[in-house]
Amino acid sequence: MKKATAVLAGAGDRGAQCYAPYAKENPWKLGFIGVAEPDRAKREAFATEYGIAPGRCFNGFDELFEQPRLAEALLLCTGDRLHAAPARRAMEKGYHILLEKPMSTDAAECLELAEAAKGYDKTFILCFVLRYTEFFSSIKAAIDSGAIGAVNAILHLENIPLIDQVHAFTRGVFSETASACPIIIGHCCHDLDIISWYAGAKCARVASFGGLTHFRSENAPPGAPERCLDGCAHSGDCPYYAPNYYLTEDIGWPTSTIGTDMSFEGRLEALRTGPYGRCVYRCGNDVADNQTVIMEFENGVTATFALYPFASANARTMKIMGTKGEIRANMASNEFEIYSHLTGSRQLVKIKPSRYKYGGGDHGIMQYFTDCVLNGARGSLTSMESSLESHLIAFAAEKSRLEGVCVDVRDYVKSLTR
Repeated sequence: MKKATAVLAGAGDRGAQCYAPYAKENPWKLGFIGVAEPDRAKREAFATEYGIAPGRCFNGFDELFEQPRLAEALLLCTGDRLHAAPARRAMEKGYHILLEKPMSTDAAECLELAEAAKGYDKTFILCFVLRYTEFFSSIKAAIDSGAIGAVNAILHLENIPLIDQVHAFTRGVFSETASACPIIIGHCCHDLDIISWYAGAKCARVASFGGLTHFRSENAPPGAPERCLDGCAHSGDCPYYAPNYYLTEDIGWPTSTIGTDMSFEGRLEALRTGPYGRCVYRCGNDVADNQTVIMEFENGVTATFALYPFASANARTMKIMGTKGEIRANMASNEFEIYSHLTGSRQLVKIKPSRYKYGGGDHGIMQYFTDCVLNGARGSLTSMESSLESHLIAFAAEKSRLEGVCVDVRDYVKSLTR
């Protein structure tokens, strides 16, 4: 059986820990033969784990693209602001491309990339992993079967557990729009994609509300120092105290992302000097810590998306109202209920729990991508063209939130191309 070859650009948590392990579990289908990563420790760790020769280890994608095409496929898992440009260069080289979300942090660039991808004859898909879960795909199948009639309205809640909010969006790499992007774009675009997928039409109008309400310097308790380890008097009653997150026996995520030395001393030093040891009220973060988006689609479907970052558990919940019934879904419990208006019956659909992240989405997209590469297919489930709509909704929502206006999405798109 033919084996696909791949290069990883960006050996961070998503690339190295979520997608690449598929090759270790399926070595007869996929193998990594190159890595591009500016962080030396991460680059060397990935090269060692996957047996990559020193001559195929690069200090970033610029060095990689100076070479002839090394493999059939390229996984682009670079930072949020480094997606569109390397993706275009990867197309020039002729790689099959798996691109981490978002397509770009610039709306006009998203349009340009989607347009460029239309004529590309290789696989080019975006990491909207939710579509590849049995949970969300089963709900889509129920909708398409007519089980609830025509979709009328959608309510989608993303409950972010406190540890995710504090680690990634307050202390971490996604905390500042200048270096990353607004949370609705970088983090929530695949949730908006699910809503758009279920609505079955393009979005007409968007309004959004929210902002940074809690993790601000003025909310710091009296006398709180710049860092948790600087003798904070509130360490005993602060739910955000850094050592309680990172100095336990558990060195999996999120602790695994604070550095490469996972010894106690190494982690202690990371908290003393790195971003994850800062007081949550003194991080200079500016991304929203709550946001609500309301949408009207061209077919009349309305939808509400709400981002709640102070949740006790990581759970996406949905309610989809149709003309003949209703679907209520909870990703945390891996089940959804189909209610019939005609009979009053309730059908509970239980999804087998996946051992993979994102409800099996990370594994599912890697399986789909690898099969596309091996079979010479372009891949359509999360192509650039199909993924564009949710990005436009996200950018329009952020414009609405900042300017306090309801945004006509098509007018917004026209403004990008003038």
